[in-house]
Amino acid sequence: MIGDVHGCYESLLQLLEVFPSSAQLVFCGDVINRGPAIEATMLLVWELVCKGRAIWLRGNHEQHLINCLEADHQDCRAALLSIDTYRQLGDELAREWLGRLKGLPLVYKANGWIATHAGLDLNGNPDLSIRNSFWEDYDGRYGRVVVAHTPRPQVERHRHIVMIDTGACYGGALSAYCPESDAVVQVCGDHRLKKRWSADLNKLKEVVPREMTTSSPSVLAKPC
Repeated sequence: MIGDVHGCYESLLQLLEVFPSSAQLVFCGDVINRGPAIEATMLLVWELVCKGRAIWLRGNHEQHLINCLEADHQDCRAALLSIDTYRQLGDELAREWLGRLKGLPLVYKANGWIATHAGLDLNGNPDLSIRNSFWEDYDGRYGRVVVAHTPRPQVERHRHIVMIDTGACYGGALSAYCPESDAVVQVCGDHRLKKRWSADLNKLKEVVPREMTTSSPSVLAKPC
């Protein structure tokens, strides 16, 4: 399971070097936006998908791009211009990606655990933007849930939830988590947005529940 990559191509390359070619990878969404090399990142992940080595789950950033590309009213033109992926790819290439992005699954299910980008609603359906209500109310009825979406200083294991987004695009680590072994492998992320990451993290510390929370022991694949 790999947390939000957000266009951090070099970090992803370093992380992939750690795994054997037989490893099955699941990207927990938000492969796109924010980082410096979005197109290269998308092509790399899609190549892994086509080779059967990876599952790319849809995140809220992929969904937002889909929504804006499919809308035909004028307001969405301004919205598209605010999306990093659209600006880096351009209109023609972004629209070529639309079919692929629409085909991205929302959830990955395995024995005893599932993965989705942000969490589940009360009916067990994936919700790509959910935070507090899932953290506070989820009782484990669908198994342990591995999510990304909300950056944390380290991978965190709650009673029924594992949070694996560690803010790679903000200067944190890009993290991979193995549900079967509980192992974590990390490489350094991009530092260009580090100031914004620090501000966002301070806000999130106030809302993430602290009960039953532990940080996973991790292996840093390469020194920063």
